[in-house]
Amino acid sequence: MQIKTIQPADYDAVDKLVKDAFTQTEHGYDGEVELIHALREDPAYQAYLEVVAFDRQQQPVGLGVLSPITISDGTKTTTGLALAPLAVAPAHQKEGIGRRLTQKLEQRARISGATYVSILGWPDYYSKFGYRPASQFDIQAGFDVPDDAYMIKSLAPNGLDGVHGTVHYSKAFGL
Repeated sequence: MQIKTIQPADYDAVDKLVKDAFTQTEHGYDGEVELIHALREDPAYQAYLEVVAFDRQQQPVGLGVLSPITISDGTKTTTGLALAPLAVAPAHQKEGIGRRLTQKLEQRARISGATYVSILGWPDYYSKFGYRPASQFDIQAGFDVPDDAYMIKSLAPNGLDGVHGTVHYSKAFGL
């Protein structure tokens, strides 16, 4: 498997992969392809923070996207990144692709200067990678979400020191 920065030539195949991956979840498809398109239109979008995993036949089997967020308590605002969406083709799930995509994106996030990444996802899965409930840091989502499913990870020593408040996403998320 190889992980690369997304290229425009990958868009159609990645759209299909993402739709297939999210159609297979218990909640069904919920517009992740449209979210990805909106993120790419956002002026803050960086292709470097959108990665695709390819199998040996050079077919895309996974995708992960990071986008800027802010956390504000009304007096202090910090900037970090949100991981959304992360998708793996149904036929390739449980092969470690999601883990490798997450690791690659965290590496790129550090290089870009980000000190934390937030995620809304399965606690049992993301806790394996060091994500903890954001509420442990006095950080809340700006929308209704189960406490254990809204998580954050520091990417640097003390990367969450003094960071607390409400998370604000780009307009692409429609929140």
